[in-house]
Parts: sequence; structure tokens; C-alpha cells
Amino acid sequence: MITAVVTTERLDVTEHERAVEHRSAGAVVSFAGVVRDHDGGRGVLELEYEGHPSAGAILAEIAAEIGADPAVRALAVSHRVGRLEIGDVALAAAVSTAHRAEAFALCARLVDEVKARLPVWKRQVFTDGSEEWVNCP
Repeated sequence: MITAVVTTERLDVTEHERAVEHRSAGAVVSFAGVVRDHDGGRGVLELEYEGHPSAGAILAEIAAEIGADPAVRALAVSHRVGRLEIGDVALAAAVSTAHRAEAFALCARLVDEVKARLPVWKRQVFTDGSEEWVNCP
């Protein structure tokens, strides 16, 4: 099973782990990309993620590519858009495989591909009142 969602709803990594449970899986590796309170030496108050209308389709494409690996038993990935606070999960991913090395490698590859290809841009609001957009075209 492969699931991929771009959403404004809160993300729960435990739900992603449950979504990839499989009788033949001996390993589940998950990742939580969490909003932190600093960036580049400046304090961060909040983030806002804006997604291109194609973001859902591209996330599904990435998930299908990684999920096509014969080692994958199941895969779940979600990216949140909208306003997020410190501590919120922006990117949640989980991959199950028969063995741990495969699960670690495939989850890392999934996260790297999402970060490289997903058309989602981040506006950071800093504690000094300034703001900046990151990863904008």
C-alpha cells in the first residue's frame, strides 16, 4: 500500500507507521520533519507552507517511484501546508520493508526526493519581525 497526501491537517507520524504495517515487514522506519524555533542563527516564531496546485500529484508520483522498489512492503508520506507552529510536523514519512537497512535507505531516499522535488515553499516569520521565503522558484 502506498499513500501520499498534501494537507492542511495536523500530521501524526504514529499514524503513518500504522499505515505501513505489513505481515512480511520486519522493519518500519519513520521520519518527522518538525518545525524548529531557529534558522540561520535567528529565532523563528512560525512557518507557513504554500503548495503549488500540482503538489499532491507530484507527491503521489514520488511515493509511487519509491514504492516501486521490490523491498517496499508499504509506504506513507504527507506534507502539510498552511500555517504551522513550533513543534508541528511539516513532513511525515514511513516505510516498511523486510529488513532494517532497506527501510532506513528507502525512507531517507523518500524524504530526500520530497525535499528536492515537491513544489512547496516556506515563509519563515522571525522573532525580530522579519520574514523570508525559502525554496521559492
